[in-house]
Amino acid sequence: MIKKKAKVQVQVRRAYDTPERSDGTRVLVDRIWPRGLAKAKADLDEWCKEVSPSTQLRKWYGHDPARFAEFTRRYLAELKQSERSDALAHLRKLAKDRTLTLLTATKQPEMSEAEVIAQMLRD
Repeated sequence: MIKKKAKVQVQVRRAYDTPERSDGTRVLVDRIWPRGLAKAKADLDEWCKEVSPSTQLRKWYGHDPARFAEFTRRYLAELKQSERSDALAHLRKLAKDRTLTLLTATKQPEMSEAEVIAQMLRD
């Protein structure tokens, strides 16, 4: 009998949103701590800044919707570097048997590194 692979539950939310019971493990994936957010209010399980994009790529992107496709391409290349790939493997392990919520401070989380990571983990 072939075992069906369990669907990985990974979601992306803003770090400023109120935590929900359905969040499971909450991990901030931004390199910089969200401005004005108290650590206690963030209710994080982890801060995995090693998986975030390089400062150069982050500044180039600037959350410009027109650059998201190219940002994704460049970021996927960065995720192959050892420090980032190790951090990504850690997140993959966290997502294996529980819901994983990736947090970001950006106003458009659907166009962020968190979304790129979530798509990788879901595939």
